[in-house]
Amino acid sequence: MKIKRSILAPVLVATLALASGGWLLQKGGTQEQNVYFQARLFEEVLHHVSDRFVDPQDPAELYRKAIDGLLYELGDPHTTLMSPKDYEQLRVQTEGEYGGLGIQIDIRDGWVTVIAPLRDTPAERAGLQAGDRIVEVDGESTRGWTVDEAVERLRGPKGKPVDLRVVRSGVDEPIPFHIVRDEIRVPSVALAYMVEDGVGYVELSVFSETSTRDLKAAIDDLRAQGLKGLVLDLRQNPGGLLDQGVSVSDLFLDEGKVVVETRSRIPAQNQQFRATGADEYPGMPIVVLVDEGSASASEIVAGALQDHDRALVLGRPTFGKGSVQTLFPLSGGNHLKLTTARWYTASGRSIQKPYTRGLAANGTAAGGTDADSGAAQPEYRTAGGRVVYGGGGIRPDVIMEDDTLSTAEQTFVRSLQRHGSKYRDAVFSYAVKYVREHPELQRDFPVTPAMLDGLYAALQEAGVDVPRSEFDQASRLVSRNLAVEITRAKWGSAEARRRLNMEDPWIRLAADLLKQADDVESLFAAAERYRATHGEGQEELPGSELRDR
Repeated sequence: MKIKRSILAPVLVATLALASGGWLLQKGGTQEQNVYFQARLFEEVLHHVSDRFVDPQDPAELYRKAIDGLLYELGDPHTTLMSPKDYEQLRVQTEGEYGGLGIQIDIRDGWVTVIAPLRDTPAERAGLQAGDRIVEVDGESTRGWTVDEAVERLRGPKGKPVDLRVVRSGVDEPIPFHIVRDEIRVPSVALAYMVEDGVGYVELSVFSETSTRDLKAAIDDLRAQGLKGLVLDLRQNPGGLLDQGVSVSDLFLDEGKVVVETRSRIPAQNQQFRATGADEYPGMPIVVLVDEGSASASEIVAGALQDHDRALVLGRPTFGKGSVQTLFPLSGGNHLKLTTARWYTASGRSIQKPYTRGLAANGTAAGGTDADSGAAQPEYRTAGGRVVYGGGGIRPDVIMEDDTLSTAEQTFVRSLQRHGSKYRDAVFSYAVKYVREHPELQRDFPVTPAMLDGLYAALQEAGVDVPRSEFDQASRLVSRNLAVEITRAKWGSAEARRRLNMEDPWIRLAADLLKQADDVESLFAAAERYRATHGEGQEELPGSELRDR
């Protein structure tokens, strides 16, 4: 294996050198400073551990542990040795394609259960439905499988069939399915729709190879529906490909404007990425939503649009990943994911948070200080003269508070905790049953008292014995959960996210600001009025005095 050669090679050289008198040792250097001495020392330790440690150790595993220890000691959580399985998961995320059936699954009551089939996939064409319990895969029981085990068994090469046995509510006998796997494409645009007249919403869930193309297609489709202002949702988007972060930013910037700069020990990786064409949507006001789960390429986009005063950033401070990783193929299908550069926004700021023993530090405090170190964050200026901060994620122009539960809802949630996943399973099962009993159901249906009565009875039957008074006092939370699950069972996950968005205060505020804006300048002015009304202690937004536009 190449991994072993890279470790054993210096050991071999050291052995030969020492046998011939050690003349290859560095002149003037101590033994501790010499790479050949350290290689021999490592081999001696490995030998003794392998032969004499009280518990038997697999030599191959010892090498892997040594590699993991080496990478851990770098103090960088993004530098890892990826197994072939890890690499395949990353490939699916970045390429957005895999061979499989096209279903969302989860574990319900200990069984692999269909949450929703994806549109235009083998699963949908075969007739799999939300709530179907997959009890066998190729003759093997799925009882006790984890989600990862199920995914591994259900995915496979395009054209290879899989046999399932499915238990469906209302059907006496398990239903056999013979489904041929196909190439499944996971779009990076998870959801796109018109929130209201003139205001459109697009959720970009990951930066894969097709993200720019998918995003542009979604925006162009919304423009045909009357789009005038855009909500671009990057919340919980973990990032992905650097070039897609650059090209998504390029959609909204004029030619020549700096998107991002990378700096590395390797001169070839010191690059400045600039927009290559005209702004595709000149003058269109944009609100970018971010939170603690927005990382990497998401932060590149938010930072570029913020630095050029092209969009209003709204939400919570982002994750703070300002580094670039390069994949190096190794033997045995392994890959080394190595941090090789840091990136900086157009204003020159790094948004990298400090690491604490390999883990990213959490949170950025208001007022331009890092919550973990207490140190003041360095200040930078946008093209319009606004103050922005480095060293702790992208700090939004308008900071939102988390949507917290009421006291009654918190009491209800605490009562549910002792029941584990039973509440979730019962809501899901009731939703599936309700959809099958009400084929006339329309989108945006109300959750009625009768529906809540039915759900409470289902909870009691499932052994979730919460008091009715607690259930009633948490009706807002329960109604939202039920509405989303019924929508998912009837129309799929994208429509369920849209239903959930109806009560999202961040989206509502973004839409309200966009309705007051004909262009970017008036959007910033509307945000300034909002902040003045709500007493936010942030720097003044430039409004109509934007420069460099």
